Amino acid sequence: MKTIPWEQSGAFIERFSIPPTGDGPLGGLRFAVKDLVDVAGYRTGCGSPAWLETHPPAVVSALCVEQLLAAGAQCEGKTITDELAFSLLGENHFYGTPLNAAAPERVPGGSSSGSASAVACGLVDFAIGTDTGGSVRVPASNCGIWGWRPTHGIVSIAGVMPLAPTFDTVGILACDADVLRRASTVLLADESRSDAMPMTIRLVSDLYDVADANVRDALRPTVERLSDVFGVAIRHTSLAELCDDPSAGAADVWVDVYRRLVGAEAASCHGAWLAATQPTLGPMTETRFKFAHALDRSRLNEVIGRRERYCRQLRRALGSRDLLCIPTAPTIAPLKGEVKLGRDNDYYGRTLAFTAIAGTGRLPQVSMPLATACGAPIGLSLLGAYGEDAFLLDVANAVGERWTAR
Repeated sequence: MKTIPWEQSGAFIERFSIPPTGDGPLGGLRFAVKDLVDVAGYRTGCGSPAWLETHPPAVVSALCVEQLLAAGAQCEGKTITDELAFSLLGENHFYGTPLNAAAPERVPGGSSSGSASAVACGLVDFAIGTDTGGSVRVPASNCGIWGWRPTHGIVSIAGVMPLAPTFDTVGILACDADVLRRASTVLLADESRSDAMPMTIRLVSDLYDVADANVRDALRPTVERLSDVFGVAIRHTSLAELCDDPSAGAADVWVDVYRRLVGAEAASCHGAWLAATQPTLGPMTETRFKFAHALDRSRLNEVIGRRERYCRQLRRALGSRDLLCIPTAPTIAPLKGEVKLGRDNDYYGRTLAFTAIAGTGRLPQVSMPLATACGAPIGLSLLGAYGEDAFLLDVANAVGERWTAR
């Protein structure tokens, strides 16, 4: 991987170096921290000048940062995030757009935009990101790197600014599958290894079918090779089958559940600060918070009920060695400036229909950079059963080794 100068990358909001506090499996590796995550002695800006101005420096680091330092890794600074983490694009109204090294004319994806850029530009070996609705997985897909969203609740989010607590996770973006597994294992505090042999790999056909044609064409031989690698036939399934509910086959159902719950939780988390400080927000962020505050909260029990039904059914449908296989995103990264205010519903709605599966089901997911479409990266994702992160990461690592050895 070619290293691009950090000034050219635009990935960092602040550069500094914190040496490791211990020896361990991450010795010699460098990492960056999304500016949503506390680092002791530094202000967490969350991609917002107003947030930066109204919050003091962190007294202690987020637990995830302390875990990585104790395991031997060195922290190289904080990376740009989309404003208040409320975006999937990677374009920050105030701080700009970090470079997508794999497709410089395209957005890196957000909200962990700077973290993905720092890894893709070769400035660090891995980076901390957060993922509520795709903020690790989408940048990983766009930038041609590896990304892991953990089972919800399995990695500490202490010291991380919340957006929607029942969806928020801390994940890892990495230059290769081995580094991804090593860094993720530290956050999991689980060094167990498995035989990395899935029992079933189920291609979620309704998502595959609605992806762009160039994405489907690029991923088809990749899916076939995945079957060959593990000697497991790819079984086609649908969201309706997985959730035992015909309505689950409609993408707008998943998007509606996600948007309403995340909007409601974001308003609960930040409503008081927004009211007290009246901050200047970027146009897209302002629009999303207006939507959040305008929600009919009397309907939330109905939406929560649907989310919990789908979550329970997905757990029943997936055994400990079963995997779901989907395109990480339905499209390659948009061109910079292409997604405009008032015209972003198609891109956001389509992308959220893919990323909301793991978020709704609280499932772990790894995006693997195994294909390109129109000269831009596109990720193929594996989703594991609830709590089976170590197995999922072992499988991803096996894929990485066998693709490299090809």
